Amino acid sequence: MPSPVSPAASSSGRTYRGPITTAIFDWAGTVLDFGCIAPVDAFRQCFATAGVPISEAEARAPMGAAKREHIVAILQMPGVQARWKAHHRAASNDSDVDALYAEFLRVDERNVALYSDLIPGALDSIAALRARGIRIGSTTGYPREVMNNLMPIARDKGYSPDHCCTVSDVLRGRPFPDMCLNNALALGAPDVCACVVVDDSPTGLEAGLAAGMWAVGIAASGNEVGLSLADWQALDSEARRARIEPARQRLARTGAHYVIDSIADLLPVIDAIEMRLAAGEKA
Repeated sequence: MPSPVSPAASSSGRTYRGPITTAIFDWAGTVLDFGCIAPVDAFRQCFATAGVPISEAEARAPMGAAKREHIVAILQMPGVQARWKAHHRAASNDSDVDALYAEFLRVDERNVALYSDLIPGALDSIAALRARGIRIGSTTGYPREVMNNLMPIARDKGYSPDHCCTVSDVLRGRPFPDMCLNNALALGAPDVCACVVVDDSPTGLEAGLAAGMWAVGIAASGNEVGLSLADWQALDSEARRARIEPARQRLARTGAHYVIDSIADLLPVIDAIEMRLAAGEKA
């Protein structure tokens, strides 16, 4: 079983002692799309169409933010902005962001269908959670129009959360707690400490922590490692370790309570959290 990244302090004032009632999952890199490929490819394509190619690292760096804000964050990178000025003879502006975002949505509408395979173990883990009476929520940096395409595809593959809150549904996206709290309310959680947020991005984990919930980082299948399932499986153990240790450290620095490789490893962590709750700890 994974060890806690950082122990939560106990509190005699907390009366909630379990069980976990609500698990709130991110989508790409957490439940489906191993490696978080769909949005990365879409960001790179929309910038290439604008004449300013970006690297994979530049595309991945702001992951977890709302997608329009993600584009703004990419444009604020000094290297990207310098290339933009060199190509367009001017600094980027709001109209450029609008055009990039429109192109991102166009490309990602196709990408979410191309990169929609569920991460190995996802259905088994979610079925086990449901068998324990745990309701399944979800958050995403995708806007509602993207999720309107992705959710039916996921449903056909066997995944249909009880609630989905998109960045379009709240005033503030990650790292703010709004989407997590929206799920807690919609799914009738008795306490924020009864909720577990599972996410592959630092900003997603920060959102869960800001909501007062337990936070579990996903390293191997997520954006921080950033490899497709086939590319990950092709690595030998030493190469995997070289990729995953920095990813684990980046996720742990958020204050996440646990970091695991993938959703397939979640059930022992739920058990551990419930033991901590029973002992009077809080998230």
